[in-house]
Amino acid sequence: MAAGGEAPVSIAEVKAFLRIENGDEDALIAGLIRSATEMCERFTGLALIARSVEEVVPAVREWRRLGMTPARAITSLIGLPADGASFALPVDAYAVDIDANGDGWVRVMRPGAAGCVRVSYEAGLAADWNGVPEALRQGIVRLVAHLFTHRDGKDDAGPPAAVTALWRPWRRMRMSEGTHDA
Repeated sequence: MAAGGEAPVSIAEVKAFLRIENGDEDALIAGLIRSATEMCERFTGLALIARSVEEVVPAVREWRRLGMTPARAITSLIGLPADGASFALPVDAYAVDIDANGDGWVRVMRPGAAGCVRVSYEAGLAADWNGVPEALRQGIVRLVAHLFTHRDGKDDAGPPAAVTALWRPWRRMRMSEGTHDA
């Protein structure tokens, strides 16, 4: 979920779906929203709400795909040597790209003393929860409702098929690191 705890659905939205009027279960519902959002992100392979990400990758000439998608902006590369202080890589020492699929890519042509680089970037499908596609939001609401209703229940047969049906069109699967031709 986004830094600061922003979620793609609100407690009020889930309570309306569940027809709950009091605030006795708000903390539980908030936790279930976080869990369902993380499950949605893992299932789809997408960061739903834009957030800052830092990732350490090897300083190599080959293109390396960044882990979070869709990438919105790659903002800096910091060299990380085995010994000594980290340092900003000169702009002409590396290349970055965001492809049409939203995958972020980096490569380091001249790493200097850096064996790895810390890449700072922003990733996320939407700027805020109102921008998250309705199918993803509705799947989260339905999963929260399921988790709330079936907590510790022996009759739980798993999440409703509607959740998967809502999320599947957004699913991004990676078979390998692949190559990048920029």
